[in-house]
Amino acid sequence: MGDVKKVAILDYGSGNLRSAERALARVGADVTVTADPQTVLDADGLVVPGVGAFAACMDGLRAVDGPRMIGRRLAGGRPVLGICVGMQVLFDRGVEHGHDAEGCGEWPGVVEQLEAPVLPHMGWNTVEAPEGTVLFDGLADERFYFVHSYGVRDFPLAADGPPSPLAKPKVTWAEHGDRFVAGVENGALSATQFHPEKSGDAGAQLLTNWLQTLD
Repeated sequence: MGDVKKVAILDYGSGNLRSAERALARVGADVTVTADPQTVLDADGLVVPGVGAFAACMDGLRAVDGPRMIGRRLAGGRPVLGICVGMQVLFDRGVEHGHDAEGCGEWPGVVEQLEAPVLPHMGWNTVEAPEGTVLFDGLADERFYFVHSYGVRDFPLAADGPPSPLAKPKVTWAEHGDRFVAGVENGALSATQFHPEKSGDAGAQLLTNWLQTLD
């Protein structure tokens, strides 16, 4: 089993922390819900949850110095997992109701309303994971639980182009009306648009896969 992994869940007023806390504890993590910078930096893994509007989540994150803590962890190669809006805020910008908000800028890309006949996209959906995925290992054809109206519909870093010195992110896609990013694995930074903590056994396996990447 190895050592128990210490996971901090970043508490910045974005609600819905308890279900993530319970899900991670269930798969064997030692979980702390906190905004204390030292605890966040010392943890084996950091989870950034998020529900609601992009701009409101960014305001909450800034209020606890979240973007800097995320950046410091990533600079040291320390794993971070974003969930739902916690994934979206890792991108450059979010555009909701005509309001353009700046994100954490860890990845280029814009969070925008999905082009779909029915919004929000709510319920279970399959995903299309790339070769070599760690998060989705053993999870081919599984379904995950989504609740969102916004997403990243174009991921410039994932496009086929000349090889860059940095490894290209592994991007998982899903479809609702059109394609959108359902998950990203990029070195120490991982994220899912869906809620693994609400995705039953498949979500528990994904969280277990993530825990196994923590040093």
